[in-house]
Amino acid sequence: MDKRVFAGRTAFEPQAIEAAVEGLFAQLPAAGRLGPGVRVLIKPNLLSKNAPEKAVTTHPHVLRAVILAVRRRGATDITVADSPGGPYTPAAMRSVYEGCGLAAVCRETGAAAYTACETTHKAGGGQLVKEFHLLKPVVEADFIINLPKLKTHVLTGFSGAVKNLLGCVPGLEKAEFHMRFPQREHFGQMLVDLCETVRPDIHLVDGVLAMEGEGPGSGTPRLVNLLLAGEDPYSVDLAICRTMGLAPMDTPVMAAAHAQGLCAQAFDEALLVGDTDARRPEAGFVPASSYTGNMNFSARLPGFLKPLLPAFTQWAAPRPAVKKALCIGCGKCAEICPQQVIDMADGKAHIRYKQCIRCFCCHEMCPVRAIEVRRNRLFRSR
Repeated sequence: MDKRVFAGRTAFEPQAIEAAVEGLFAQLPAAGRLGPGVRVLIKPNLLSKNAPEKAVTTHPHVLRAVILAVRRRGATDITVADSPGGPYTPAAMRSVYEGCGLAAVCRETGAAAYTACETTHKAGGGQLVKEFHLLKPVVEADFIINLPKLKTHVLTGFSGAVKNLLGCVPGLEKAEFHMRFPQREHFGQMLVDLCETVRPDIHLVDGVLAMEGEGPGSGTPRLVNLLLAGEDPYSVDLAICRTMGLAPMDTPVMAAAHAQGLCAQAFDEALLVGDTDARRPEAGFVPASSYTGNMNFSARLPGFLKPLLPAFTQWAAPRPAVKKALCIGCGKCAEICPQQVIDMADGKAHIRYKQCIRCFCCHEMCPVRAIEVRRNRLFRSR
């Protein structure tokens, strides 16, 4: 597999983005396999119903540019599909597509916005998960284009090519994976297993309007005007870490991929293709406040302290906290919680922390940003 990553800067307007995306497709060898009769799936990031300017989801300008690049190569059977958090129903999907601005793009370009919500199973050779329940068009596609958003993430450090594929799992089943793999290391390995099962052909990162801080749903939009593209998801994600200034081995996905021999410990600069400006990392990119790195903390503990690790982790780890003044009592956090430890009382959400696994699904899905990630005061910067 070609491990090069192609980078391009673009102005934040449709024609410039279209030209930049076409330039990236022209350099990707895999794009040569597109043509008449090829069933193409485009998998955007549709975390939740949010307007494009909030930088939560793949921007409509980027989706439009990708669809047009595919059509120029002769492919006309194009489906856009994803599964946000929460119930996976046709009505919910129609609402999300409309709210994120992607439905209008599909109507304009003739691509199909997938709302049938049919699913099927696909076997893989994963270390933790041997078979996944996936959206039907993911399994049936001849060619998959993955469109992640350049975002920070409170659980995994960043959301990139590998993490974006969790949307191939339908609805609330994503929350089940959080419950099955509450430790970051295991969750990262599950995501690598999923990536090796889906195996997209192209990954194109929407870093035009990116997100920093409390991503993936409550961070701050940041205009970066950057697109990254490649065929190897791990090279693309290493390039994202480079752009954000993250240490790859301090993130669960990259650590799991490296342990499996799928990537190096850091990005090889020789693999980055683009002009000087496109290859420039972003200075001062703000990480999620919960991002502490140090993936191997338990391995460095003295033996006599290791039995105390679960209790220490429960006390010291970042946790979701409800900002009561902002909570509107919609119940979306309780609906998505894999452990079912969020109760609604007096029109507000209440979290039972003893059973909380710190998956931060509630933080991701809160529509009014009423749930923050709160760090233990001992570890806060002073």
